[in-house]
Amino acid sequence: MLSSRQGLGSTPAATSWGATGVSHGYLLSDGDFSSIDVPGATWTHCNQVNSRGDIVGRTTDAAGVTHGFLLSGGDFTSIDFPGALFTTAIGLNSHGDIVGQYTDCAGLNHGFLLSDGDFSSIDPPGATETHANQITPRGDIVGLYIDSQGVTHGFLLTDGDFSSIDVPDSIETTADGTNARGDIVGRYTDLNHVTHGYLLSDGDFTSIDVPGAIDTRAYAINPRRDIVGVYRDAENVGHGFLLTRD
Repeated sequence: MLSSRQGLGSTPAATSWGATGVSHGYLLSDGDFSSIDVPGATWTHCNQVNSRGDIVGRTTDAAGVTHGFLLSGGDFTSIDFPGALFTTAIGLNSHGDIVGQYTDCAGLNHGFLLSDGDFSSIDPPGATETHANQITPRGDIVGLYIDSQGVTHGFLLTDGDFSSIDVPDSIETTADGTNARGDIVGRYTDLNHVTHGYLLSDGDFTSIDVPGAIDTRAYAINPRRDIVGVYRDAENVGHGFLLTRD
C-alpha cells in the first residue's frame, strides 16, 4: 500500500509498507520510484519534498526513539527539537525552513519552526496540541491545533498572527498544505462523520472527494494547484491520489 503524505506536483515523497510490514520512504519522480531509508533506522516515513529536491520526514532508531530528518544532496541530517522526547519534520519550503511537531518532556505536543539553525515553538492561543504542517516561501505556516474542548481546527500563521480555519458545518478541520499563492488544502469531517478533502482559495471552500471513495484527505498543493492526498475505496483500501487542474 502507498500513502502519499506530502508532495509537490509530479514528485511526491511518501511512505510504503512492504509485504514484511516494514515501512520505507519513497520518492516518485518522472514515473520512477526510489526507496528512501535512513541509515540504521528501523522505520522511515517521508513527509514532503520541496522544489530543490530536499525531503523531510521522521524515522525510528534501533532504540525506538523517533527523530525528524532532512535528506539533502544525498545526505541525511537528524532533526531533534531541544529536550524533546519525539520530533517529526513535516514540511519545508524552497529556502530550507522546516516545520513539524515535537513532544516535550511533559508529553505535550507542539508545532515548531526550524529556520537558519534556530528552533521556535508554535502554539496558537488556547491550544492543547499543535502540528505545524507546511510553510510557504514567504514564511506563512499552516497546521492544526486542538482546543481545550478537544475540537480540532486548522490554522494559518502569518506575520505572527494566528487565524483559525474551520470548514462550515464540520466537526473538525485540519490545514495540511499551502502554496505560494495562499491556497490551503486539508481535510474536514462533516456532521455525518464522513471525512472529505477541501481547497480554500480566495476565502471559498471547495470539497474534494475521489469518486467512489469513503474517505478523502488532501495533503499538499503546488503553485499550479495540483493537489495530492490519500483516499480509501469502498473496500477500505488506502491509495494515494493526484488531482491536476485543467
